[in-house]
Amino acid sequence: MKVILKSLSIVICICALAACSSRDWQIRANPTELAVAAALDEQPDPAIVSEVELHEFTNAGMPKAVRPCCAFGTAQKVTVASIPVPFYRLANTVSLEDIGPHAYEAGTFSHQKGTPTGRRGGENNGIIYTQLGGFIDLAHVRDTADNAVALFYQIYSQLGQEARIELPVEIGPRYIQLSAFETNHLSIKQRQEVAANIAARLAYFVAEAHEVAQWHGYRTWLPWSEEVSAYSPEDLYSNMLGAKIATALLSNNLTMNRELYNQHMTSWLHATLAWLRPVSKAQTNALFDAIDGHWWDSSEALPSKYMLLLRHYELGDEQAPYLIGKELIEQSSHGELLSALPNMSDSPKSLSLPSIIHDIEIDKVAQQWLFVGDKHKASFKHVPEALWINGFTSESFKEIAKYDAQIDRAELDAHQRGSK
Repeated sequence: MKVILKSLSIVICICALAACSSRDWQIRANPTELAVAAALDEQPDPAIVSEVELHEFTNAGMPKAVRPCCAFGTAQKVTVASIPVPFYRLANTVSLEDIGPHAYEAGTFSHQKGTPTGRRGGENNGIIYTQLGGFIDLAHVRDTADNAVALFYQIYSQLGQEARIELPVEIGPRYIQLSAFETNHLSIKQRQEVAANIAARLAYFVAEAHEVAQWHGYRTWLPWSEEVSAYSPEDLYSNMLGAKIATALLSNNLTMNRELYNQHMTSWLHATLAWLRPVSKAQTNALFDAIDGHWWDSSEALPSKYMLLLRHYELGDEQAPYLIGKELIEQSSHGELLSALPNMSDSPKSLSLPSIIHDIEIDKVAQQWLFVGDKHKASFKHVPEALWINGFTSESFKEIAKYDAQIDRAELDAHQRGSK
């Protein structure tokens, strides 16, 4: 036990150091001649005064530390190497008040201020249920926002030029290919808007690629399978939420250094979740109980793939959340607790990412390319080779997910028959 604890301490220290050593960036906004002239006018035009050009893109690299996402469900049992961990349950739900300040590229640990005069604390990520957005996984929201900001500064600095942005390897090499296109007709503000929307869309597709990778055997920690998290129903909506928040921050120049971004991401995340009408931690737990046996199976221990019963294979740039229906809530044993909720039958808040911005078709000028390494090719044997053998982009994600869904349904049916 002492050896295990010592090893765990070393891992924690390494992760903490990695979180503290993230690359920083300092962007400068220089005024144009028109902005200076407008500022000196008797009645300055705010729109012209705001025309600033961004410079000095130092150390704006892609995040390398990924936050641990939460398995769908609550108080799950856990097994390690097929051995149950006694008296242990994984609690991963939070309330709005629990959520800590954002920390760019936080990984597993963070120690950040949410406001200039606030106290330092960890992000305290987890899952929260909202009445308009369903279950939200905060790690997915934050990771996609971080990726969008990192991509923005790399894209904006070479907007309209051919370039390649390398991405971390998952099931094989992957990168973002930028194509040349005309930008002379764009104003400075429009250039920022184009770069922001390209970055947000690509960051979301990076998240989609991770769902595919998890299904096909990618593991952050080799002994622990991540198949239980692949195509989880809350993942992509949460990722798109992060992309949407990042677009708002980038559009308002609230990301020009790491500290500025962290503090405004903290406030925007809190305000966005509040707008989606979150429930309490106790109510989120009760709602997980209400869908036990329908969306997930509490009798299965992590990392069992079929602890998850409901998966979301409809990848793409339009996402709608899964809201729990009135019938399941009424059947719940937590009737008194859930009856305190206001109307749960409101329409879900769907999200989408634009594919065209200022007449520029994003998918024609920016694509993420993935290639399957030898180690993972066997996991694609049920997918037609034409979809993946020579590499693939986000255009193939949805089709690949359909073939993955066929395998999942057959395996889940066999698993459930065998457990009876």
